[in-house]
Parts: sequence; structure tokens; C-alpha cells
Amino acid sequence: MPDVNKAIEYARANKEKFLTDLQEFSAIPSVSTLDENKPDMQRAAEWVANQLRSIKMNNVQIMPTAGHPVVYGEWLGAGKNAPTIMIYGHYDVQPVDPIELWTSDPFNAVVRGDYLFGRGTSDMKGQVVASLKAVESIVSTGEAKVNIKWLIEGEEEIGSMHLDEFIIKNKELLACDFCLNPDAGMMGADKPTITTGLRGLAYFELKVFGPSKDLHSGLFGGTVHNPAQALIELVAGMHDKNGKITLPGFYDKVRKLSKKEREDFKRLPVTDKQLKEITGVPALWGEPQFIPAERVGARPTLEVNGLLSGFTGQGAKTVLPAYAMAKISCRLVPDQTPEQTEKQLRAYLKKNAPKTIKWELTLLNSSGAALVDSDSAGVQALAKAFETVWGKKPYFKREGGSIGSVVLLQKYVGADSLLTGFGLPDDNIHSPDEHLHLPTWYKGIEAFVHFFNNF
Repeated sequence: MPDVNKAIEYARANKEKFLTDLQEFSAIPSVSTLDENKPDMQRAAEWVANQLRSIKMNNVQIMPTAGHPVVYGEWLGAGKNAPTIMIYGHYDVQPVDPIELWTSDPFNAVVRGDYLFGRGTSDMKGQVVASLKAVESIVSTGEAKVNIKWLIEGEEEIGSMHLDEFIIKNKELLACDFCLNPDAGMMGADKPTITTGLRGLAYFELKVFGPSKDLHSGLFGGTVHNPAQALIELVAGMHDKNGKITLPGFYDKVRKLSKKEREDFKRLPVTDKQLKEITGVPALWGEPQFIPAERVGARPTLEVNGLLSGFTGQGAKTVLPAYAMAKISCRLVPDQTPEQTEKQLRAYLKKNAPKTIKWELTLLNSSGAALVDSDSAGVQALAKAFETVWGKKPYFKREGGSIGSVVLLQKYVGADSLLTGFGLPDDNIHSPDEHLHLPTWYKGIEAFVHFFNNF
């Protein structure tokens, strides 16, 4: 059986080693979207595999996909009656552009004060290494109380393009009780956070067609319905004056928030003033009966992501455009599906589109929503770990975005994901000078040690 105190002592005694390993990992330019970095992707996968072997994991494999490989490993020494936890992560990173805005080499991670600067230090190589070092601390001083599996992919930053095929093909190998996914982050250095929900996504392209070609607006304006105007009117009608979405049946399957869930949302340290300062808007907008945190985490949305029509160059051109296009995304909550949302949007368009135009709707991208019971064993084990390390109860929140692996594991393996992590909101992920707050990171390693021990 593990001695948690010895494991914590090991983690504290090896801080410098842990940091050196993270710097080594961060030095590999594993940019998944660029063909020129394909050899680096392989190097990063090999680095993770070697780490797994060094901490006594078995059956370590670099498993090919149609794109970048997945790294798998396992330790099943706790026995069949013990729970099995899968640890998910990704070794790929975003491009570094614009390089001129970095104050140091993005692939030579350097410490400045309490921070480690470099691409991937926060998103999410730092989180992968925190998981590795927590397990290393446990197995170097005893044996884990739970079985452990690892799924570290190389395509998260490009939409986990081949992860669904991989999970379907290997779902027996990946069987587990739940997944620990440290890719969600904290609300602040003194605010340990557990994310219990993610919204799904339905992303559409709507095209409206009028005349067969662009027309002179002086000759045909007032006689031919302008597709840009028709599109704008259709889009405007998708919300009422209070921000409620008007697609027929859109809210039919939206769950009502429980009293406990609303209390958790109210406890979150997010104010209207902070949101206005962060976004730069003069006032917030949305359904008035829900606070902003609820609107982001637990309510569905419909947003216009882009509009295109007619002449948009410098100067003037009096054109009546032949077509107009809008990119529209819906963030979905549990029990809503992209397929249902597409039907609802089509029903809205059939009812409201004028006969003077034609329209086409294409579903470009989609993913389901996910929700984890905050009273589940995994959530409670992590909450207790956070309380031990930070001396306070964690915040429970729902993210407004989507993470593909969470839905795929839930759908094909039947495993819920426990979302957390030790990145902070100001870590500049995906931006120049990405960095990691090292004191929070070291605390996170200790929290994971306690988490695994709490079962």
C-alpha cells in the first residue's frame, strides 16, 4: 500500500528534476498542424513513452493513427477489484506565430520569477508532466491503490481528428471506470477548480441566394430581394429581445438547474464588472433570469461567427449581391444533440425564409455535451485532495466550450471525464509568451498524489 506522506516527500525533494523534465519536453516543437514538424511529433510521442516506461508502466505503446500517433501505457497491479483510472492528455501544441511577440525562444523554456515561459508549458505539456510526476512519486515510494491507464494523443490542437477511430478500434483496451483529464485549468492560483460539464457544439454554414449574379443596385434595388438583407433578417429573428433562441423546440430537452447547481454557480468568483473589464463591452447581454456563469456553463446559445456578402473592399461599389453567407454555432447542453439542433434550425428557416430567396444549410462540425455528477467518487476524491493541498473547498464550474475526447470516451467507453488542471486564465495559452505558474504546478502534483491515494 502507498504511503502518501512518503510520496509527497518524494515530490518535494524532486522539484528540480520535475522542472528539468518539463523543460526537456517543452523543447520539442510538436506543432501538430504543420507538416514540417511531423518528425517532432514522433519525438514527443517517444518522450512520453519513455517517461511511462521509467515510472514502471507496462504495455507502453506508440500506436499509429491516420495522423499523429497515440501513446498508451498501463499499470494494472491494483487488481480487478480496484478502480481503473485513465489519464488523458495531449503532447501537441499550437504554432508560435507571431514569433516576434515572444520575449524568449518558445521552444527553450526558461524560468523567470515564478513562471516557466515556453510553448506548451501550460497547454498542456505541463499538465501531462504533472500527472506523470504524481504517479512517479507514488510508484517510487510504494504501489498505487488504483489501476492506471494512459491515453496521450497528438491531435487535440487540430480537433482530435482521428481520435474517434482510435477509441472505437481500441475500446476494450481503454476500458476504465473514469478518465482524469487535466486540460481544463483553474480559475486562479488560490482557486482550485473542478469542471463538471462541457457544452456540445453544432456549427453551421447558412447560405442565402438571390439573383444568379451580382446586380447593379440602382437598376434592380427595390425590385429584387437583397440576399444580404434577407440573411440579416433571418439571423436577427433567431433571438427574441431577451436573448431567448426562437428555433422551434430548441429548449425542449434543456435540463432545469437544481438548487445545488445554482448555488455552485453563485459561488463562482466571477462578477459582471470583471466580465466587462475582460471583454471590453459596455454591458453584458443574455437571458436576464440567469447569471452570466449559468449562461456560459449551463444554457445553450446561438452565435453568429461570421458574415460575408457583396462588396467589402475599399471605396464604393453599388452592388446587389447574388448571395450572402453566415457561420452560425450553437453551444449545446446535456440532452441536446447536434442532429436535433439541425432539424430545429431547418424548421425555423422553412417557416421564416421568404419565397424571394433560396437557402442552403450545412452542418460543418459537431460534438455532444458532457456532464459529470459532482457527488461521484472521482469528483469527491479530487475535491478532498484539493482541500488538503489548498486548504479550501474547490470551485465547481461548467465550461462553455467543448473537448472532443470527453464526449468520445463517454460515448464509446462509457467513461465520464474528470476535468481539472493547473493552468491559469492569464497563462497566454495559444498566444506569445505562454507560461506556467510554477508554485501552482508544484501544488498540483501534490494534489494528484492525494487524489490517487483517496480511493
